[in-house]
Amino acid sequence: MNFNEYISHDAIGLAKLIKNKQVHANELINLAFNRLNEVNDELNIITHSREERVKKEALNEITIPNGMFQGVPILMKNISQAIEGEPMSSGSKLLKDVTYKHDNYFVKKFREAGFLFMGHTNTPEFGLKNITEPQLYGATHNPWNTLHSPGGSSGGAAAAIASGVVPLAGASDGGGSIRIPASFTGLFGIKPTRGRTPVGPGVGRQWQGASINFVLSRSVRDSAAMLDQLQVVEPHAAFQTPLFAGGYLNDIEKSPEKSLRIAYSTESPVGTPVSEDAKEAVNNLVQLLSNEGHDLEEVQAPIDGRQLMNDYYIMNSGEMNATILGIENMLNRKLTDDDMEIESWLLHRAGESVSAAAYSQSLSSWDLAAEKMAYFHQTYDFYITPSTAYSAPRVGELTMTKEKQEDYKECIEKASAREKQSIIYDMFLPSLTYTPFTQLANLTGQPAMSLPLYLTEQGLPLGVQVMANKGEEHRLLRFARYLEQSNLWVKVNENPYFNISN
Repeated sequence: MNFNEYISHDAIGLAKLIKNKQVHANELINLAFNRLNEVNDELNIITHSREERVKKEALNEITIPNGMFQGVPILMKNISQAIEGEPMSSGSKLLKDVTYKHDNYFVKKFREAGFLFMGHTNTPEFGLKNITEPQLYGATHNPWNTLHSPGGSSGGAAAAIASGVVPLAGASDGGGSIRIPASFTGLFGIKPTRGRTPVGPGVGRQWQGASINFVLSRSVRDSAAMLDQLQVVEPHAAFQTPLFAGGYLNDIEKSPEKSLRIAYSTESPVGTPVSEDAKEAVNNLVQLLSNEGHDLEEVQAPIDGRQLMNDYYIMNSGEMNATILGIENMLNRKLTDDDMEIESWLLHRAGESVSAAAYSQSLSSWDLAAEKMAYFHQTYDFYITPSTAYSAPRVGELTMTKEKQEDYKECIEKASAREKQSIIYDMFLPSLTYTPFTQLANLTGQPAMSLPLYLTEQGLPLGVQVMANKGEEHRLLRFARYLEQSNLWVKVNENPYFNISN
């Protein structure tokens, strides 16, 4: 098999070749690493490689679990996806030497499915940003245009897929971190319903349920198959979602639903600008669906978007403060602003002033939003928005200057608890302006996906987001599968970087 043959298959296709003895797992691992080594200097995809170890594992297929994806190479994300015997730093220099003794439960499912782990992909420090430019590892670049970011926090995963290293990769989504890089790199990305995929051990929830682990992929069927592999009901977990008995991969081949009632909006929920490209991306889909007889209505979700973001940042502040306290206990020393990046430090300092009552009230607002959206979906099957308000920012555009960092550090020390939360909002506002649409699904627990349906005149992808009620990933995936066969769908091989190979 050569590289062009390799990238012509998704993960399901590669797995079938292995099952049919048409290719050996070792060939796939060699092709994947050849491609990684070819592009990594420019794209900066990985933080840790298992090349020597996984090549030995691939030589003996008998030792690879006989799962659906036996022998298929994959990369995991450098946060919350621990691989036995390997380091995972979460993009932080404080954790760069931490090695994990066991697979976590999420990664264990991939191992059981037969995947071969190549290593970890780049992510911003503690997964806090919608770009991937950690100080520890440097910026990851977008294969569609290397002057631009692939987004974050699953930016390394997106760059790996969009450049042809792997057909899918581990990702996670706490505020859009699957859907944002999917939008920026022309991939398919779905955030499942809260509680759908594994957490732990030692953890019953992530970011109070806002964050969930899953994958980014090139094909809808790969994501559907992975949801079959990963859906679980864990007795220890804080959130339980009933299993979908029909099988997602089987369900996507059913005929598309007729006469859907769909709400859509191109207005930012926090009042920030939205590009004409993002509006056109949504309107193109609306026109296609209207022509096919669906009932489309322009209406915003019944949510105070700015208040919801304030409540989201209260959670971020409290969680970051708890993270830093845990690291201080592990290292047996007090941490300073020199130990971490500006976003981590400011959230930590703001979190010190968040009262138990304020934290509880913020989580209650999530529940109220979830209730409102459940009623909303009694009327509307889907809710469509842009995935992102703009196509990908330039690398460095959203990274704060040192002068600005010092100003924020000085301000946070003098501020009241309320003022600290205003500082956090202001600090993230430039980033939020790019990505104001994704956080709602994280806080309500709903499934939401980004569909690659638009290319700007500059040749950069821009996704369209579709949300559904809790537990309705099967409807989203069937809808995505139908659109995957339409003329709107942007093929990742339209990316000029995808086919570059020496």
